[in-house]
Amino acid sequence: MNCPYGRTVVVLPMKTSDTLIFLDAGSVDYGDVSFRAFQRLGRFKAFYKTSPAQIIQRSKNATHILTNKCVFSETVLKALPKLRGIHLSATGFNNIDIEAARQLGIAVTNVRGYSTESVVQMTFAFILNLATGMMDLHKAARDGRWSRAPFFTLSNARISEVCGKTLGLIGYGTIGKRVAEVARVFGMKVQAAAIPGRKYGAGPRRISLDKLARTSDYISIHAPLTPLTKGLIDARFLRKMKKDACLINMARGGIVVEGDLIQALKTRKIAGAALDVLVTEPPRANDPVLKAPRLILTPHAAWASIEARRRVVGEMALNIRAFQEGRQRSRVV
Repeated sequence: MNCPYGRTVVVLPMKTSDTLIFLDAGSVDYGDVSFRAFQRLGRFKAFYKTSPAQIIQRSKNATHILTNKCVFSETVLKALPKLRGIHLSATGFNNIDIEAARQLGIAVTNVRGYSTESVVQMTFAFILNLATGMMDLHKAARDGRWSRAPFFTLSNARISEVCGKTLGLIGYGTIGKRVAEVARVFGMKVQAAAIPGRKYGAGPRRISLDKLARTSDYISIHAPLTPLTKGLIDARFLRKMKKDACLINMARGGIVVEGDLIQALKTRKIAGAALDVLVTEPPRANDPVLKAPRLILTPHAAWASIEARRRVVGEMALNIRAFQEGRQRSRVV
């Protein structure tokens, strides 16, 4: 049974006096995820969403904060003397002032690898949709074009096979490697780029970013947003891509210069693109990217399978339990 938002729930008998507050539980629970694992760890309260102005007030009595994206600056952390731990329902921790948390003795934990299969699945949903023109075929079957066709099939359908095509990966960590495994099952050739400025140790051979742009039929991004990757995919990169190539971004919006991508799509410099992430999320209602041609757009949902969301809750509970027992698990600080 899910915890009612805004209501304190205690599952007796309690073995701890800890108070756990989930500030943005709605980012994980869509009405299909149980928080009973948290209820067993102490007095638990969940809020659907918390604005920046509400963070201190809602967190003031918490010993443990659970959050996805709420920002904890040094000022906020210093205003919460009871706080012992912040537990992220995510891998990234750029919303926490890590140095301030360290100085104040506040533990920070995160969760890794919980959404790998979910993101890989969506990556190939994008690749296959782009290869088959699935969205346009679906529309053609509905808008009368098929009904008016001279043959049993729609003769102007542009469908290509992914077998034999080259997939270029920008980001070759856990997710990137899993994408490569699946791509090879489809008969695709796989190559990974060396991100300019980044040092690599022993491992798989990486080609230059320029060569990847020139020689890949599909390019899929799975790298973190860092100073080295911010704006990495710009007009210069897009000009080097094949005209029949497609770009996919499964990582962070800031890696792609959206204005340059929109222009490349409008002028047919590339064949198509698919984005699960944008610079501004959610986008403004009049954001130009929402009207870009030959672009598949999903609302930062690739990570959010029910299995991944249940997995992240379980991992967070294990992180908190480890802290309560004096053990370190998935600690950032």
